[in-house]
Amino acid sequence: MKVAVLDINGKETGRKVDLSKDVFGIEPNNHAVYLDVKQYLANQRQGTHKAKERADIKGSTRKIKKQKGTGTARAGSIKSPIFRGGGRVFGPRPRNYSFKLNKNLKRLARKSALSIKAQDKAIIVLEDLNFDSPKTKQFTTLLKSLGLESKKALFVLGELNKNVYLSSRNLKSTEVITSSQLSTYKILNANRLILSEGSLAGIESNLSQ
Repeated sequence: MKVAVLDINGKETGRKVDLSKDVFGIEPNNHAVYLDVKQYLANQRQGTHKAKERADIKGSTRKIKKQKGTGTARAGSIKSPIFRGGGRVFGPRPRNYSFKLNKNLKRLARKSALSIKAQDKAIIVLEDLNFDSPKTKQFTTLLKSLGLESKKALFVLGELNKNVYLSSRNLKSTEVITSSQLSTYKILNANRLILSEGSLAGIESNLSQ
């Protein structure tokens, strides 16, 4: 699959790159994608929720009333869940929501996500970016030239470029990562995937193993 390389002005440079069929042209595995996205979202959960149960409530432990002869149900503690201010029954407790997935499955999920973007023609290959200084205005101009000012865009670089990253940090709909940080969720969450020329070799080597 050949894709034209664009410059920072959004114009074709006359060069084309060949995207690997083993990475960008496979039959997407929807279940692998589902599991990888589910794991990513589960790992974002803090799991610090906590409700006070009967043992956590501060209060007297004396018996409220005599056991028999009142005509109502017996009650032994003011901390009982049936009373106002009592403990909660089976309330949420701190827990870890993360779970593990096989490396081969995660690799298949990322290749499936990239293939979906390739089928939707949502991949743009851009010549390597190099900003002299961090300027959001310069990055905004780049987005306009590519027609991405109103879309979620994920920029993938071959290696970390601090100036490019800082230039994009204030833009909510744009994210800049390196090829090693690529995840299934981030790929599918973006409307357009912008790959720098330098990132292609890293992506293909990581996912073709």
